[in-house]
Amino acid sequence: MKKYNVIVIFNKDRNRVLMCKRTKEPYMGMYNLVGSKIEKENDGLNEAYRELEEETAITKNDTVLSYFMNIEYIAFNKSIEVYYGILNKDVKLVEEVNKLEWVDINDNFFDMSKYAGEGNIGHIIEEIKINLNNIKNC
Repeated sequence: MKKYNVIVIFNKDRNRVLMCKRTKEPYMGMYNLVGSKIEKENDGLNEAYRELEEETAITKNDTVLSYFMNIEYIAFNKSIEVYYGILNKDVKLVEEVNKLEWVDINDNFFDMSKYAGEGNIGHIIEEIKINLNNIKNC
């Protein structure tokens, strides 16, 4: 099975989420989450940190990533590991390939004319928001 990761990063105030604007297909010109293919021999969490630092310059010192969920596409032989983190301070983003932008947490992430992933970004972010609210209310 091909494995990929996506990483959802919230700013320290939890009111914005980091998006990259795709410069190539698929989804060229649309917002997407940071992420990449996971090589078979590599650990998912370490790959998520590596990819996050490569694409944004955000490091382990800036956030703690939590492994949140998997999305599996059996027909496509593909699995996506979803991680999220909240920044512990303001950071200077360094773009690797795709333009990076902070987007308001209340934006419509299900808007498939703006966001890649056929609605998955909306689902992922909403589920993480529910989890964060549950943790906050405990």
